[in-house]
Amino acid sequence: MDFLTIGLGVLIILLLAILGRKATKWAKKMPKGAYLFMALMPLISLFPIPPPAFKNVAKAKQEQPKRKEDNGDDK
Repeated sequence: MDFLTIGLGVLIILLLAILGRKATKWAKKMPKGAYLFMALMPLISLFPIPPPAFKNVAKAKQEQPKRKEDNGDDK
């Protein structure tokens, strides 16, 4: 690896550390609920929604217009 690549990597790591520290200081000024939310948000994003949930949502969207049509015919 050349010097430029290593220097750029170190610069990015330092920039992320500085931004993280500023975000933490900003969050500590907020109410405790907001600080807790900010702390847990990255953990929530680690767990994706399982694919069967997407299938259930798509199925529900398809069945909803059918139910409306069925209800309209009974009147």
